[in-house]
Amino acid sequence: METQSACRARAICAHNRANTASSDRRDRTRRRRNAHSMETSLPWRGSVGLDLDQAFGPRARTQVPQPKSCLPKGRKIWWWDTMREVDHAGGADMTSHIDSPLDGVLDRCGVPSGRPDALEFLNQHCLCVVVDAAIVRERLSRLMSDLGGEASLAEGHHNLFASVPLYLPTSLLGKMSAIVRALTAAAHTDAYRRAAFAHAPVTAQHDPGSPGGLLGFDFHLAERGPQLIEINTNPGGLLLNLLAAQAVESCAPELGLPFDAATAEAQAVEILLTEWRAQGNVDANSLVAIVDEAPAEQFLYAEFLLYKRLLQQRGFSAAICDPRDLDEASGELRLGAERVGLVYNRLTDFALTEAASGALRRAYLNRRVAVSPHPRAHALWADKRNLCWLSQRVSVEGSGLPKETVDLIVDAVPATVLVDAKNREELWCDRRRWFFKPVAGFGSRASYRGDKLTHKTWQQMAAQDYVAQALVPPSKRHALSGAGPLKVDVRCYAYRGEPLWFAARLYEGQTTNFRTPGGGFAPVLTLVDRASSPESVSSDTKPCCPAS
Repeated sequence: METQSACRARAICAHNRANTASSDRRDRTRRRRNAHSMETSLPWRGSVGLDLDQAFGPRARTQVPQPKSCLPKGRKIWWWDTMREVDHAGGADMTSHIDSPLDGVLDRCGVPSGRPDALEFLNQHCLCVVVDAAIVRERLSRLMSDLGGEASLAEGHHNLFASVPLYLPTSLLGKMSAIVRALTAAAHTDAYRRAAFAHAPVTAQHDPGSPGGLLGFDFHLAERGPQLIEINTNPGGLLLNLLAAQAVESCAPELGLPFDAATAEAQAVEILLTEWRAQGNVDANSLVAIVDEAPAEQFLYAEFLLYKRLLQQRGFSAAICDPRDLDEASGELRLGAERVGLVYNRLTDFALTEAASGALRRAYLNRRVAVSPHPRAHALWADKRNLCWLSQRVSVEGSGLPKETVDLIVDAVPATVLVDAKNREELWCDRRRWFFKPVAGFGSRASYRGDKLTHKTWQQMAAQDYVAQALVPPSKRHALSGAGPLKVDVRCYAYRGEPLWFAARLYEGQTTNFRTPGGGFAPVLTLVDRASSPESVSSDTKPCCPAS
């Protein structure tokens, strides 16, 4: 009740402020007409489909799969997408003549209808709980216990799930989807691959024949549009987000998940099997090994158990193990007496060069086992030096991509440079404008905002290879912690250029973490057509910011 009272108080204050300004209708019309004007330039076909020839050029159809909508087939997109009409002769935006489906949500919150920034207003003022984090943790504890894990791990993850969602317009999800497809097109060019593999380890030169598994594209939401912060080849949290999605109870029927959680869960397993097929014949009699160093001690160990369960439900034998538990015998990789056919690789030894990965490395290079993600994928996608290439217009233009694709990439990737002896002094003097991260870093470890960087740490960083990325302050989302707004990071899980799921992370501090009260993984909600996608929104919706 305390949460509802706080949310109700915010709504009343907003309502009073709105009444004071309601007489100025011309100003409201101007705001509605000008809001999100940048979206009118996006290369959309119709309401949702990206015009691939227009955005990427005719050759793109041989570089990336035919793009789909950022929403499931048959899903309608509301407001800025389906209802936006542009006068191509005069460039006029016709949305000022159309009422938003969000008007009902805003009315229930005591906010005047017609706001062009309605979803952002909800991010700043609506504190309705849509995920009961305690219930999700309890369910996770039961699952872990049933699957042989330690229930205490789940109970100790108090900040793994946030209770409030992040509201994003479908146009913004579509823009991130377009960026992911553009980056996929770039990664297929000879110029990009030459640059990526020029500094790659020997194991990355080996091509196992598959793309390399699920990718995580992490964005900050800036005024100029989504900004790509980094790409990860073993992005954690997908199944945990899907578990939390099953507990989502939207505070308004108009707002729901952009994808179906059950479908995404099935696709997560199918991606592993697709990787297996691409690297060799799938053998149902062999073992799928989920491998990480000291797996039971990993923060996301619960997700390993969820993957194990899904694989077993598909009829495969699955086990979780440390790489030291694997042996190479008779040309095969084995875990005890069982032959391993596929390794779902969660190691942070991305190049498989450490001694503990010796048996796995030899079997992988000898094509005795399928590995996903693999060293080649990390070199192609996750090495931070690739961001230097992607952020330089001259490099991207030289790859032969169409201008529209080049613009999309360069606009989305912040300026990034490799830290070396020539620019170290200049970067130190101008450090407040930069964010520093190791080229093979993960989990935000050893990453620093320039304005928080001490000279002692700067000197220690000289022993590693670092990149400096132009600082992009994250957007904010008010949460239930009572400590003010939390920072927001949005992750797009994708495979072969196609988005699978969107999730947000709410946090305090220099980098994303799961130590912030009220923070953690947060569901991304957007406007959905309830009639065409009833599965995406809970039927038991609660009133948004109830007045009494």
